[in-house]
Amino acid sequence: MNLAGMIDHTMLKADAPRDVIIRYCDEAKQYGFASVCVNSCRVPLVREQLQGSGVKVCCVVGFPLGAMLTEAKAAETRYAVEAGAQEVDMVLNIGWMKDRDYDAVQKDIEAVRQAAGPDVVLKVIIETCLLTDEEKVKACELSVAAGADFVKTSTGFSTGGATAEDVALMKKTVNGKALVKASGGIRTNADALRLAEAGANRIGAGNGVPLL
Repeated sequence: MNLAGMIDHTMLKADAPRDVIIRYCDEAKQYGFASVCVNSCRVPLVREQLQGSGVKVCCVVGFPLGAMLTEAKAAETRYAVEAGAQEVDMVLNIGWMKDRDYDAVQKDIEAVRQAAGPDVVLKVIIETCLLTDEEKVKACELSVAAGADFVKTSTGFSTGGATAEDVALMKKTVNGKALVKASGGIRTNADALRLAEAGANRIGAGNGVPLL
């Protein structure tokens, strides 16, 4: 298993300075991580640092609550892609999931999918710690229907992170129609391997080097 090639090396802290973002890019190039994942304002810097390396530029959208207007999510996506983002991790609208307003949830994802364009990898963060198993299944189904490439467990900014049980449930639900990204609270190599064995195709973590 090429664990390094599965890792989205992630720095989303509000107080992360420029030199930390550059260090993450350097580490990603050194170890061959899949991407560097940052807040959208850091996309131009990461694009510049990763140019020609093969490591993808990833950013979050609608982060960390997912509770903004759909038009705002779509606009952030469009600007991020224009700035160089190759992968977009959006947060699903969890309040609408709780309302069972599934049409609104799906249209929210579809708007980001359209704004990103066909060549950008779209991951939908469903924030598993806030959902029942029934809601997790429905969120995955809506994400697939809206054209997502991945479903993702967590932001890492809520009440819990990735579990092997959630990854397995998500993997079963998408049934090959999308991939699964595990993120949130992945601190050790054993954690990462357990999630990969449960079905994760990507691992989102801020400690990519220690995970190896």
